[in-house]
Amino acid sequence: MLKAPTYRETLYEVALDSYGYVTPADALEVGLPKGELPKLARHRNGNLQNVAYGLYRFTKTPASSLGYLAEAVKRVDDGAYLHGESVLELHGLADVNSRYIYVASPKRVRRSFPGNLKVSVGRTGVPVTEYEGIPCQPVADAILECRGKVEQKRLVQATHKAMQQVLLTMKNWGRVQKELSL
Repeated sequence: MLKAPTYRETLYEVALDSYGYVTPADALEVGLPKGELPKLARHRNGNLQNVAYGLYRFTKTPASSLGYLAEAVKRVDDGAYLHGESVLELHGLADVNSRYIYVASPKRVRRSFPGNLKVSVGRTGVPVTEYEGIPCQPVADAILECRGKVEQKRLVQATHKAMQQVLLTMKNWGRVQKELSL
């Protein structure tokens, strides 16, 4: 007879799809009783670590070069997403070398965050998409948002790279070209 998976095993499966991170909302979604997640994190085996308020990470999940971006979005709130330079960084579209990770949230968040995380309130009705399992502003909008912050030459290069990587539709390509005056 098969043994039912434990809460920890079930949560670990969820964590594998999100760079090792889980939230209380994830725990409730898989049937974990409210308040059990902190108890699992306090367990002696050390496999589940409390990273920030409402954010936990399974330390034995495979490392990823994008994990820090996923963590930044999960730290903020449900509905948060990468925007601006951070979207360009995610795709390697421009050499922005930003000191900050830019995350937008649909509502104001009053918690404090690490110094490298810049959180802003996103505009309502803005489309959000997902790249590599991380909620993001669409690439075309991110390129246009970076006007004045990133050199025009780099934005042009980012636009060409985005087309090569099939991250822009022809409609968005035309819009970006027009707004960047290419």
